[in-house]
Amino acid sequence: MNLKLSLLTREYPPSIYGGAGVHVAQLVPHLRKLIDVDVHCMGEPREGATAHPESFPEGANAALRVLGADLSMVAALAPDTTILHSHTWYANMAGHLGSLMLDVPHVVTSHSLEPHRPWKAEQLAGGYRVSSWAERTAYEAADAVISVSEGMRRDVLASYPELDPEKVFVVKNGIDTDEFRPDRGEDVVAGLGIDLDKPMVAFVGRITRQKGLVHLVRAAQQFDEDTQLVLLAGAPDTPEIAAEFNEAFAELQGHRSAPIVWVEEMLPRASVRQVLTHATVFACPSVYEPLGIVNLEAMACETPVVASAVGGIPEVVNDGETGLLVDYDPARAQDPEFVAAFEADFADKVNRLTRDPAVAERFGRAGRQRCIDEFSWAAIAEQTVEVYRRAVESHG
Repeated sequence: MNLKLSLLTREYPPSIYGGAGVHVAQLVPHLRKLIDVDVHCMGEPREGATAHPESFPEGANAALRVLGADLSMVAALAPDTTILHSHTWYANMAGHLGSLMLDVPHVVTSHSLEPHRPWKAEQLAGGYRVSSWAERTAYEAADAVISVSEGMRRDVLASYPELDPEKVFVVKNGIDTDEFRPDRGEDVVAGLGIDLDKPMVAFVGRITRQKGLVHLVRAAQQFDEDTQLVLLAGAPDTPEIAAEFNEAFAELQGHRSAPIVWVEEMLPRASVRQVLTHATVFACPSVYEPLGIVNLEAMACETPVVASAVGGIPEVVNDGETGLLVDYDPARAQDPEFVAAFEADFADKVNRLTRDPAVAERFGRAGRQRCIDEFSWAAIAEQTVEVYRRAVESHG
């Protein structure tokens, strides 16, 4: 069976800002070793893909602008395409409409689910209802759905009960352990003002409700006094999140003498790798996380992880072996007593590792070995192509 794939995505190198973009960037080169791949992305023109600007209709709600780019993608699909694969709701509608136009199967990868991200209404207003409709429509019509973890598969089937479970497959995210590896250089961390003789906790991610950064900042008030905190965190998604985060950050600065570093610009991946390597602990306080590639990146740099036990994170971080997990219940997110207890537990588990460097180092070594053994992109590409073949066989 000869396959010609059109892969549809919002993010593609060099413009990557989230886990879905990292996934696509790592997956495509390995897919191209196995089948013919044509990539359609959104944004400015770039090498290796056909880009479609999110500029129509001009000045409209962001969700409508995305749908405009989706229509452009559909119009540009090669007529000999044999299968479509879309990533995130941003491209799901392009995959759905392209499948109808060309009468070819459509595969969706579930990196996240709109029903589990109600805070997106802060950003998109009524556009959140549009994005939710686009995702539901595409998922329910898809020939196959790839979930990036067992936890995500359960969420997909719970969110979209009309789906046939036989069409929902698990193919996990991966990590390039050649790119993410221990980097003992000191130029980047020294430039950030980090004292390498004292413990350091690192965070990498966006300032969104999903990533739970405000919980980490509040928890940091209970870190041991000499523990440093480095936040590689871009601009907040909304003014409301910005106000909440800035208040917590200012309060933390007023309570601690150890360095607290907030880097708002996106650092090169090589620089991130060095920060991860020198971190005593990587912190992932997410309140929702389908898998969490960033945890794999930290583990590949031999850094132990303290993370909330949500979504697919427990499938990445082995509690007591490669890091420590902290229980979190999204249903109690509005309960101040529960949230305070979660933040205190998070701080306690960070302190356990910063106080015991030998255990932290053992967890770190085990984490890298787990990445090597279980999260190879070559294997993930082969599993993905097998899903394509099943989708082609069952289409129609």
